[in-house]
Amino acid sequence: MSRHQAVRNLDYEEVLDEYDADDGELGADQLTPEDRDALAKGAEQVRETLGSAAGSLTTQQIHDALWYYYYDIEKTVDYLLKKYITPPTPKSEPKKPKEAGRTRQQMQSDVGNFGMTSSYGIPSTTPWPPPSWYFEDMPWMNVPKHRQAIMTPPVLPVGGLLGGGEGPKISKLQALAAARKKKSEAVKKPEEPEERTQKRLAELNINEQTYSENVKPGSSILAKRQKLVSANSGGKAMSAEQPLPIPSGPSPLTTMEADEAQNGQSSDPAPADEQAVTSTSRPSAFAHVLCGLSAGSADPSTDTFNLPYKSSPLFNSAAFDQPSPDDIVLAAQAKAGNRFDAAAAKSAAAAKKAPKSNGGPPTEAVKDLSLDDAPPPKSKKINVLQEFENSKSKRSASFVVVGHVDAGKSTLMGRLLLELKFVEQHLIDRYRRQAEKLGKSSFALAWVMDQREEERERGVTIDIATNQFETDKTQFTILDAPGHRDFVPNMIAGASQADFAVLVIDANTGAFEKGLKGQTREHALLLRSLGVQRVIVAVNKLDMVGWSEERFNEISEQVTGFMKGNGFQLKNVTFVPISGLNGDNLAVRSEDPALSWYKGETLIQALEDSEPLARALEKPFRMSISEIFKSQQSQLTISGRIESGTVQTGESIVVQPSGEPASIRSIEVDTEIQDWAVAGQNVSLGVYGIDPIHIRVGDIISSKAEPIETSDLLTMKVLAFEHLMPMPVDVHRGRLHAAGRIQSIPAVLNKTTGATEKKNPKVVAPAKVARVVVKLESKVPLEAGQRVVLRMGGETVAAGLLE
Repeated sequence: MSRHQAVRNLDYEEVLDEYDADDGELGADQLTPEDRDALAKGAEQVRETLGSAAGSLTTQQIHDALWYYYYDIEKTVDYLLKKYITPPTPKSEPKKPKEAGRTRQQMQSDVGNFGMTSSYGIPSTTPWPPPSWYFEDMPWMNVPKHRQAIMTPPVLPVGGLLGGGEGPKISKLQALAAARKKKSEAVKKPEEPEERTQKRLAELNINEQTYSENVKPGSSILAKRQKLVSANSGGKAMSAEQPLPIPSGPSPLTTMEADEAQNGQSSDPAPADEQAVTSTSRPSAFAHVLCGLSAGSADPSTDTFNLPYKSSPLFNSAAFDQPSPDDIVLAAQAKAGNRFDAAAAKSAAAAKKAPKSNGGPPTEAVKDLSLDDAPPPKSKKINVLQEFENSKSKRSASFVVVGHVDAGKSTLMGRLLLELKFVEQHLIDRYRRQAEKLGKSSFALAWVMDQREEERERGVTIDIATNQFETDKTQFTILDAPGHRDFVPNMIAGASQADFAVLVIDANTGAFEKGLKGQTREHALLLRSLGVQRVIVAVNKLDMVGWSEERFNEISEQVTGFMKGNGFQLKNVTFVPISGLNGDNLAVRSEDPALSWYKGETLIQALEDSEPLARALEKPFRMSISEIFKSQQSQLTISGRIESGTVQTGESIVVQPSGEPASIRSIEVDTEIQDWAVAGQNVSLGVYGIDPIHIRVGDIISSKAEPIETSDLLTMKVLAFEHLMPMPVDVHRGRLHAAGRIQSIPAVLNKTTGATEKKNPKVVAPAKVARVVVKLESKVPLEAGQRVVLRMGGETVAAGLLE
């Protein structure tokens, strides 16, 4: 059945019956068993209250009242008494006697008060006098002055619009009739002498068109007069007989006549009694408005115009003869890669040697453009592995600082840099003065790490903050991670670049327990999932509880329990009591007698005893981009930690997932320029030959010879922290974040052996290991063996390895 037939056969009454039910009445399908019991009990109480009067009420009436007043017995009884039992009797108002008549004074009073009362008052019931009453005392003749009307003419608008206004709209038939009438009148009406004279004068009017059509060369009056005067005076010009100058420029007629007189094109002799020509000035703007512009006074239309800027001494017509800036840029881009394009170099050199114009602003702007036309550095073919083995540089290590929000992570790192003399005291004093203006004087040390304005205003770390310091043995890189749960993805990015971690715990009463339920446990879980084995637990703010050994041991026991449950080896976990604000037990041992019970290491000693992870030097070059900026060494600089392989200056690379190639211009390792870098180092690479729009934070840089592949379908073995099922998830790998969905769960695996325990489960319980397939919205550069984290709705749901 088509839609039109369905609408035609629609029974509107049947459809509308569905909405005819009265919402105020109770239906059997509306009541639940609890409602029925309540109504029954309420009805009994109402009948007991009313007594014998309840006999005149039906059960339905009692139930409706109880339902309306939500089982309120008092209101229900009151309503039933007023409505059904003793309803109020309407009061009968006595009829007002009809007014016999009204005097003239009463009527005049009513008329005089008309309009004086409120506009929104109660309308009067007094009848109005008949119209004949107004002329009752009026004589037919000799009407008194005070009874005569004063006729005031209406005020009409003065003048109208310039040019007249548009008449009233008429129909097509009326317009046709008016046109025929006008035509017939024009035929019948003889031409009057005045109109005939004006028509003749109009024909005699000279304008530009009639002049060019009718005037012959050499026949102008001015030319003839000038020729006659020159003949009489022997060829001498008479200035007294020349036309008067025109203020606003010569008119077309005067100009053409002067040209003819100068070129000697006049051929007809002029009579001696020729009348002299007098020139007049152009009408003013006011005259134009009043009288309009006559045909003869219209400005001449010229075919060519002199451009105003050509008269400037700065004008140069050859400003664009040399190559444009776009040509120079294209020539420079043609040199991208290992081979230097000779043609592009010649083009750029020709652009430099192009003749410069003399002072034109466009030429100066082009001349000031600077472009690095130097050929890119070629690869020196350095044996990077051999150079790294022969180098005697200090070992480098990176550690991430994690913990619950407000545990004192940034303050601890600021104090550590101050104790090691890598931050000057005057800088801390300046930060303290600035922090006092915001009412946050205790945040002065934290501002050493928190450089962003938003972080200083909010008092929390938002993104990864980095800094460096070195000891006699090691050169360290600090990765200060945010502790707030909203910024866990940034914490994952920092932990993926670290060799080991410093877990900061607030020892204050209640703060440790709060952090244990919050981000302390989640951060420890993420560290293990990302492959971090070594953890230094810094028990901060222990001075706030009097350096209590009992509190320290209590915290150590609880942290050791859940660290062991997350898979950490206890030999790789070290506990150090510290005070980040005062600097106790950071670089030197505290001299406070209350801490005499601690005989272990200081924080800096624990850092030096931590070994960095093994470097994957033999694998292909891979680096995750952490930051993109512009440096002195290169227009485009990217920084990050080299995950595997080696790199050197002049090497060709590929940025994934865009697939765009580039080359390395410079390498900076820990603020020092070098020709090579190896895995585990934090570097800044100056690149060229690629547009910045193809590079984003989180992209992977790989060697052009062995590029990393991209895919949108990932198979991984994960440990579930929450229930897993086909659902949307976010995949995190360092700075890389990709949205996707768990497409399928092929199997649940045994934790120890990896054997399949159950195939194609619908749900994976927490603490179970499963193989899952994740479908991403876009392709990402990931490889087998890399660690990833799955999150959903701000919670970490799983972590594992890519297969």
